[in-house]
Amino acid sequence: QVQPVESGGGSVHSGGSLRLSCALSGNTGGPVCMGWFRQAPRKQREWVATITTDDGAEYYADFAKGRFAISQANVKNTVYLQMNSLKPEDTAMYYCAADRGGCTPVVNGRPSRWGRGTQVTVSS
Repeated sequence: QVQPVESGGGSVHSGGSLRLSCALSGNTGGPVCMGWFRQAPRKQREWVATITTDDGAEYYADFAKGRFAISQANVKNTVYLQMNSLKPEDTAMYYCAADRGGCTPVVNGRPSRWGRGTQVTVSS
């Protein structure tokens, strides 16, 4: 069974950077859309960015444009989320998601697979 596994979270000061990683375990059987979400305390989970593993097309939420970058690693079905100029309001649990059915279900918050999350904490 395909399962996203996140890593790379941690604590940084405001203005710092972090790179999150997400690797899919199992055999996907073909290209997938992989994405990142985040959920801050007492807030709803929100979509951050997605990328398709076949053509590398990237999509971003408005708040992520210019500061965050999603990319594919050289290892198959592994993606990164590079986060720069971090702010305290970026503090959240960050979740990786994946779906073989394209990015529409991922962007809509209904991917077939969710990771368990990695915590990002930004202090002022």
